[in-house]
Amino acid sequence: MFVQEVLTNFRLLVDSMEQPINRPSDDKEQQKYFSGKKKQHTLKNQVIGLPEAKDIVEVDIGSRGPTADISLFRKSQEKFDKSQPFSGDKAYQGGENITTPHKRKPKQELTQQQKDENKTLSSNRIFIEHLIRLLKIFRIASQRFRLRIDTYEQIILTVCGLVRLRIGSLVLPN
Repeated sequence: MFVQEVLTNFRLLVDSMEQPINRPSDDKEQQKYFSGKKKQHTLKNQVIGLPEAKDIVEVDIGSRGPTADISLFRKSQEKFDKSQPFSGDKAYQGGENITTPHKRKPKQELTQQQKDENKTLSSNRIFIEHLIRLLKIFRIASQRFRLRIDTYEQIILTVCGLVRLRIGSLVLPN
């Protein structure tokens, strides 16, 4: 596909966010949504964007809270070309074609070169955090989601559309 070929020219940025939901009343159901990281029931969204926050390329919406970021990434990576490069945080270590920061090994320090590489990576990756901030400006995407869960995907897609419209309106023609 033409769009996939064009996207391979960019190193796409990937990150995820969790949004709290009300505790499901069914005991089995509530266990599926409990995130030990956030200590509450959550839904997880993954955002894939272009460098410098130019656009949102892909959004994976409404995964259960305890789902690992790397699992979400592997599932959404199938939609892209095999050679598509990505850039993510430490949660994405172990993925194919993804650049992640160096982790410090126990009782060892990072070398100066590794620290410099981490700094360069984070200065490029900050733009996906800016995209997530733009999504969270809309309170429905940041605070506890109190509506019915089956409407969640439609609402978050609407917010993503509004953010894309906002980003597009800020880009001035040459």
